[in-house]
Amino acid sequence: MVCFGSTLLRMAPLCRLRQNHSIGQRESTQHDGTVSGQDRLFYSFNLEDHIPANHLLRSIDQCLDLSDLRHYLADFYSPIGRPSIDPELMIRMLIVGYCYGIRSERLLCEEAHLNLAYRWFCRLSLDDEVPNHSTFSKNRHGRFRDSDLFRWLLNEVLRRCMEAGLVKGEGFAVDASIIKADASRQRGVPAKSETVMNTFRIKSERVQNVV
Repeated sequence: MVCFGSTLLRMAPLCRLRQNHSIGQRESTQHDGTVSGQDRLFYSFNLEDHIPANHLLRSIDQCLDLSDLRHYLADFYSPIGRPSIDPELMIRMLIVGYCYGIRSERLLCEEAHLNLAYRWFCRLSLDDEVPNHSTFSKNRHGRFRDSDLFRWLLNEVLRRCMEAGLVKGEGFAVDASIIKADASRQRGVPAKSETVMNTFRIKSERVQNVV
């Protein structure tokens, strides 16, 4: 047993030498175009380099300015406790959903996790986590509704369009389609008073005059 142990001790440097030599062979074969199957330890990756110059989100990002968003919502966030999800991140993700017809917020989070262009537009790096889909519903029925955020965003877009000379802000137009209601005349309920019918008639005339 003692001799066997001493033999192993003498062979240990030789084993390490062969192991290092095999690693050197594996690294040298990489120059020949073969795949070693080992993961790289360091990567150099920049999202900016992988988004085409003519991408739709690049054009939107050039015109999108949400610098006043955090200041507008400052009163609806607590200064203590766990850090909240950035409201600009959620708005940018919703813009992605509107532009690409992603109606499901669960699917939107999955696409933002996989799509590099979505990550770039939402200011997310490869290591940043995408918010949970429940975050949108909680904020929509919470601070977004209490602060009337979406109306503020619409007014900001309209104001900037007026400053850029795209619209005048003197009138508006309504695009509507008349759809025949699937209702039965036998089951119709007559109006209780003429005031309701007159109010409806006046509003209909106003819409027709605008159109």
